[in-house]
Amino acid sequence: MAIDFDSNLPIYIQVMDYIKKEIVSGRLKPGDRVDSVRDLALHFGVNPNTVQRSLSELEREGLLKSERTAGRFISENEELIGLVREQMATTCISRYVKEMENLGFEGEEILAQTAYYVKERDNDNGEH
Repeated sequence: MAIDFDSNLPIYIQVMDYIKKEIVSGRLKPGDRVDSVRDLALHFGVNPNTVQRSLSELEREGLLKSERTAGRFISENEELIGLVREQMATTCISRYVKEMENLGFEGEEILAQTAYYVKERDNDNGEH
């Protein structure tokens, strides 16, 4: 399954972000083996060199570790994973707040709109 890539951002960064989201969300767990470069390239619909670059960067950041004969694995450093999760959340919130400000909303209004949205979404999902 190919991913709908954003033309404004290098593909290798988008692949990295996708894998990071899988890690911080818990869909990929600490110690899990990462699929091969070839399998990931097929999954994303990109060149294997692009995937290799993404994985190398994730290794450099400490989110992946490489074992020579066994492949790559998700880091077991849960503190690092938590830190990356917080950084990604801050980035999302920053974008959201900027967009809301562009619509003319201010601090308290943004909070109220967000709280209302979450409450309605939870009600729509049968939560109370």
